[in-house]
Amino acid sequence: MTTLLQARQRAQYTRDAVLSASPARLLTMLYDRLLLDLRRAEAAQLEQRWAAASTELLHAQDIITELSASLRSDLWDGADGLRGIYTYVHTALITANVRRDVERTREAIALLAPLQESWHIAADAVPAPAAPAPAAGGWSVG
Repeated sequence: MTTLLQARQRAQYTRDAVLSASPARLLTMLYDRLLLDLRRAEAAQLEQRWAAASTELLHAQDIITELSASLRSDLWDGADGLRGIYTYVHTALITANVRRDVERTREAIALLAPLQESWHIAADAVPAPAAPAPAAGGWSVG
């Protein structure tokens, strides 16, 4: 019973963190999960745990699809280039899954890890939103 309660509390914490995250933080959270999935998939492939590897690779594909869909070519001239990388990686992950090819998984990690680091650096450079000023008497409304 305790582990079920802990799992529910962890899930609620994660939901709250996602709902309250800035767009920059959401992006880094997606990249963190993406690389976690890929490293788990790589480990599962090396251990020939194909079902586990497939689950991780499919989740990684979902994240890549979300990242690609969020790109705005009208707002950023680098969007199409990044979309090309996402398309390539998505195809590599399908191949990694269907052919049980750990080298394709490693290739995806090698392509995405520098992007993950770059997005973290960029997110850290964005100033945090200012906290609302307290209302009269030192109390905030809300």
